[in-house]
Amino acid sequence: MKQRLSILLISAAIAAGASGCAVAPVSYDEPVLNVDPSRHGNLAAAQELVRSAYDKLNDAQYANHDELGGHAARAKELLREAGDEIKLAALAANRR
Repeated sequence: MKQRLSILLISAAIAAGASGCAVAPVSYDEPVLNVDPSRHGNLAAAQELVRSAYDKLNDAQYANHDELGGHAARAKELLREAGDEIKLAALAANRR
């Protein structure tokens, strides 16, 4: 799964570079807000929701002394991937 995501991200970076779009570096620490809301309001809003969910998981981990059986950590990983995919969707829309 991570290899597929890496390939997608590299492909998006190459495509964005070819089209003259700037690509922000991808952070694997936490979801980033890197979709322009003036161009892609719904996608930017989706990224904000992903970030909010990630922050709530941090709160849950703290409140439970990080004893959630690894499930919160996995959910956070999936949210990071979701944020990256949302950025890729915005890049795809830019190419239309």
